[in-house]
Amino acid sequence: MTADPFGTATLRDAVVQAWRSSPTRFTEDANSEDDLRIGGYADRLFVELAQNAADAATLAGVSGRLRVSVAGGELRVANTGAPLDADGVAALASLRASAKRGGLTVGRFGVGFAAVLAVSSEPMVVSRTGGVAFSDALTRSVVAELPELADQLRRREGAVPVLRLPWPTEDVPPDRFATEVRLPLRPDVDVDALLAEIAAEIDDVLLTLPALTRIELPGAVWTRSGAGVVEIARDGEPVRRWRVHETSGHFTAAQAATLGIEAVPQWTALWALPVDASGRPDPLERDVLHAPTATDERLTLPARLIASVPVEPSRRRVLAGPAVSVVLAAAADSYLDLVRSVSYQDRLALVPSSGFPASDVDDMLRELITERLRVSAWLPRSGGGELSGGGARVLDVDLPELGALLGEVLSDVAAPVGPAVLRTLAPLGAGTLTVSEAVDGLAGITRSVRWWRGLYDMLTTALDTHAVSADALSGLPVPLIDGRLVTGVRGVLLPEFAAPELLELLAEADVVGLHVADPDVAHPLLRRLGADGVDPPGLLAASALRSAVERSVQDASAGMDVGSLVRLVLWLVSEGSGAGWLGALALPADDGGWRRAGELVSPSSPLLDVLADDAIGDDAALDVVDKDFAAEWPDATLRSVGVLDTFAVVDDPEPVEPDHDLPDEREWWDSRAEPPASLLAVRDMDLVDDDAWPAALRLLAEERETWEAVTAPGGHTGWWLARFALLDDQPPNHWRLPDCEALAGLYDAVPDLGLSREVLVAAGVRDTLDVTDAEDAEDLLDRLADPSREPRQGVVLRAHAALAALSPEAAAAVSPPDAMRALDGSVTDADAVGVLDVPWLLGVVDPATLLAADTVAAAGALADVLDVPLASERAAGTVVSEGELVGLSDLSAVCVVAELLGIDVPEGGVSLHAGLEVRLDGAGTAAAPWWVDDVGVIHADDSDSGLARALAHAAGRWELRHVVAALLADPTATTLLA
Repeated sequence: MTADPFGTATLRDAVVQAWRSSPTRFTEDANSEDDLRIGGYADRLFVELAQNAADAATLAGVSGRLRVSVAGGELRVANTGAPLDADGVAALASLRASAKRGGLTVGRFGVGFAAVLAVSSEPMVVSRTGGVAFSDALTRSVVAELPELADQLRRREGAVPVLRLPWPTEDVPPDRFATEVRLPLRPDVDVDALLAEIAAEIDDVLLTLPALTRIELPGAVWTRSGAGVVEIARDGEPVRRWRVHETSGHFTAAQAATLGIEAVPQWTALWALPVDASGRPDPLERDVLHAPTATDERLTLPARLIASVPVEPSRRRVLAGPAVSVVLAAAADSYLDLVRSVSYQDRLALVPSSGFPASDVDDMLRELITERLRVSAWLPRSGGGELSGGGARVLDVDLPELGALLGEVLSDVAAPVGPAVLRTLAPLGAGTLTVSEAVDGLAGITRSVRWWRGLYDMLTTALDTHAVSADALSGLPVPLIDGRLVTGVRGVLLPEFAAPELLELLAEADVVGLHVADPDVAHPLLRRLGADGVDPPGLLAASALRSAVERSVQDASAGMDVGSLVRLVLWLVSEGSGAGWLGALALPADDGGWRRAGELVSPSSPLLDVLADDAIGDDAALDVVDKDFAAEWPDATLRSVGVLDTFAVVDDPEPVEPDHDLPDEREWWDSRAEPPASLLAVRDMDLVDDDAWPAALRLLAEERETWEAVTAPGGHTGWWLARFALLDDQPPNHWRLPDCEALAGLYDAVPDLGLSREVLVAAGVRDTLDVTDAEDAEDLLDRLADPSREPRQGVVLRAHAALAALSPEAAAAVSPPDAMRALDGSVTDADAVGVLDVPWLLGVVDPATLLAADTVAAAGALADVLDVPLASERAAGTVVSEGELVGLSDLSAVCVVAELLGIDVPEGGVSLHAGLEVRLDGAGTAAAPWWVDDVGVIHADDSDSGLARALAHAAGRWELRHVVAALLADPTATTLLA
């Protein structure tokens, strides 16, 4: 009789009695088994047997080994570990109860063994402690003998629940194994395909069930080794490696109460990350949750999760509840540790990908993991340390070296960079760091020259690869030679010189707005972004340097040290040339203060000998350069910045307003018919001592530039000297040259002052009779009206002619005097004179009442200038004597004279009078040699003088009147030529 160590008879009797008592129970058991065989465990044969083997090894505390073989039409699965016991048999024969309650084993329910029904209807389990068999045929024979179940058996067409009735067996497992499951295979089972399916599952089984370390199949062996990194090896094939990280804990009483009586109170969660031979991650894309064997809960995480979460009896789906939440939350915490366990360079590979979750569990896990990666530090920071995903910024260009440099100065820059990284980290809340933002963040930092050049190298690469635009780099900081850091490249000057002294001066000067780059960081990138090269002349032309110079006196007065600026400017000037604005440079004065260079006189300058005493000093217009300072610099250098060793010259090629600080500049400007097209003028002439003008004029003549200003046509300097310089206590235009007879009697000859004729004329001493403006006209009129002066009559005539030649604008501005020089040389009241406009009046009008130029043609203009009437308006007359009108061609004497002179005899005639008499309005009758009446008739007395004037006037040759008179008296060639 077969031994029955596990009491299988008792188990069978109990089941049969239950079926007899309730045939429905039979149907339920049969249906449940069908559900497990066809549904929940239909494809889990090897996984369930391996799980039982793992539990056995765990219970025995040994390394689990499992061997799969085929013998005599049976699939045999042997394992080491704890042997079969009565509880195990009871669990095998039960569709609900489990023998693994309360331990660290994998199983949750005694239903997994139902998976064997997929290939066998006569399964058997043999162990060192005894064996048990299940049989479709034996169970059917038992049920057939039970009349109570006849209907159920008929309706089920003879199908019975195989695993409810166990029978003892005396077979034993093979050596070195504690238990072996033997499964006589149904005829329709393809053995080779079955073994191939098992082989395909072994890698996952070994990973999932750490209690198993070796699995054997015919012709192949798989092993599991390692702890932190698990290696799954098969002979002749590449090793599969997994980095694992595990955590565990206990359910609370409240959580455990939701799990059922068979539940284990302790939970575990293990993450397994595929890695290559070097240990670098090879992330999963798709997987399922393992609990611990594979479920149908799809996951999209980079690592496999093997967790003891509650599952449905089929082990295909998670059993929702608080216990699941606890385990998954702990798994998310553990995932963060897994991420931290890999090298910095590989951590991004463990960030869950974006996209739709594959299941509810996947959704829950991704949310939990994402939140932990968002708030916890794990992401390598550029420059060292770690950042949380949500607290990091990712450089948006794929330039790791640039990111590394930025990480040295920006605290939140992630080490990994580029658009792909940004897409990976964006779901965690990582921010974008554009190159432009990164550049802006560099303002004010202090780094080495080498660091800056490295940054510029990286940015050049970014620019060349179009990863960034030049506009994005507009705010790039640039270290300057003086130690400052300027934000923005435009306006930066790149030194194109290597003069150590100049570089040192630039480093000391600290000129606001003068952005000269440190020579060691003068990178080609800076020029591409708008920086300009600069040489010493370019530095001198820099607007910032000019601004510093222009405010240097103010800065010095405020106590600021401008010495370095002064040395820099003077060095630059000494190597090049000066500029007008350099006159604003602050230089030390002899009294200890600071003055503009253009307001300082060289201690050795001859200018000091001609300036007035009150022109030099602390509060005066000028001062003297400090002697010790002047000794340090060449005279030429000091002159280049405006220090005076002679008179300064103002040169403005396009003057707009009279704003050049010249004496009486507005008056000169207004005196001109048009504003000057250019201006070249001597400055500070109003500071010359009254007695020093001869020496001052010699000084002006010695320098080419000042002499050009003095002699510039219509220029301010000549204009001012003529009016305001003093020669023997009088302005130069008061005097005439001694040999200028044209002005004798009107202007006094200039005293001998040791000045050349050229200098005297340039200074305004008169050498011709020129009347150019109203001022000259009024001066001349005053002199003509001066009774103490005795100008010759010719001088007077030419003076009046010069007055008549004034421009209408100048003439209109003249204010005539009350007295004027008459034709007879006398000074006459202006109200009593008229300007001679017709020559026939001379025969009847008093010359003391006539003013005249050298020609009557100028009469109208002269009358306008002097604001007096024409003489013909004051002395109108009528011919009262009788005359005879005779044609000029009828007069033989006239014809002879015309032939001698070679002129035509005028047409018309002349009224000849034996004695021509004219009655003047308001006066009596007077004899006249000739006259022209109101209708144009020429009258003449019968004399050579009268007829000569009549002929000259009629012929339009008034200048021949005296020759005609002589020829009328003696009409010969001798008279003409004598």
